[in-house]
Amino acid sequence: MVQPASCSSRVACLAPPTPSAGRCCRAFASSTQQQQQPLQLSARSSRSLLQATGRKVVLQSTTSSSPRLPVVAAASQNGATADKPKVVVLGTGLMGSKAAQRLTEEGFPVTAWNRDSSKAEALKKAGVESIENLTDAVGEADVALLLLADANAIDSVLMGDESVLAALKGRTVLQMGTIGPDQSREFNRKLGERGVKYLEAPVQGSHPEVAAGSLVIMVGSDEDPTTGPAWPVLEALGDNPRHMGKVGEAAAIKLAFNQLVASLMVGFATSLGLLERNNADVEKFMELLRESKLYAPTFDKKLPRMLDRDFTNPNFPTKHLLKDIQLFQVEAKTAGLDPSMLAGLEAIIAKTCKEGLDDTDYSAVYSGVNPEQ
Repeated sequence: MVQPASCSSRVACLAPPTPSAGRCCRAFASSTQQQQQPLQLSARSSRSLLQATGRKVVLQSTTSSSPRLPVVAAASQNGATADKPKVVVLGTGLMGSKAAQRLTEEGFPVTAWNRDSSKAEALKKAGVESIENLTDAVGEADVALLLLADANAIDSVLMGDESVLAALKGRTVLQMGTIGPDQSREFNRKLGERGVKYLEAPVQGSHPEVAAGSLVIMVGSDEDPTTGPAWPVLEALGDNPRHMGKVGEAAAIKLAFNQLVASLMVGFATSLGLLERNNADVEKFMELLRESKLYAPTFDKKLPRMLDRDFTNPNFPTKHLLKDIQLFQVEAKTAGLDPSMLAGLEAIIAKTCKEGLDDTDYSAVYSGVNPEQ
């Protein structure tokens, strides 16, 4: 039992302040500085303190030789400490599964949900609990991290069930997939009306970067995103998350990047195909290219895949590239741009998908440009 006004109990000094307890704490702090004696709590004492004060005791090590000292951290309504919010990952595909594992390794309380529950179940070995009921999943979290295929999937998962929207109230939706700027703004508006905070945080990088916590993260938020529970999640997944502007602006930047990915890859594949058809020395071409201003590192990264026609174990599936280039065209037309050039890119990528390469690495566009003879 906690003794609120007795300096004989060190546990008492961690209780919520009262006039008498405040004097107790100050006296104990002074005596502790003089005596330099580490404070130690048993697991049972820690549990008693949590029940009595509503605060969580976290044992930390100060040096390699000193005992672990307890630090009081304010607990959220869901039981996560202030610097480690509870996260539910919605969508456990290539990116979602790696994100759930990374956050678990970084000490976050993580659960997962997927429309195909078997995919979420596979994460159990990594210590990630699978929750089948979506309402329960979001209701138990501080942050709902979305890594879903597209805006239609997000709309279907979040917006179609009143119980899910009710469970999200007071929580944060962290949308990390690639969707259009206007689509993102619409989710922000609709969720905001229901008392849900919304951030967009699309990324550059794939599952190896997620696993390493080295994603390039572009954040769109109408408020300062660094003050909310989503920011430590982003810091665990990326080296230096950047606030790019309001909701919609980060989504536009992400689409601009992916348009360049498609243009570069199809352009390089076309050049490489011409070399192959004419028996030209590819390495000599690459030597010159590497010395020129036209060079991009992704050319060397994807070159072996193209030469070997090995598109297995994708970092980014071709079908997702097709989705993004189609989305870019819609956004370009809405913005008053002429997207005519992109129709050719779309045709090549769509042809590649129709060849049965939709789930392979996007470097498979080489097969679309230069079919095997």
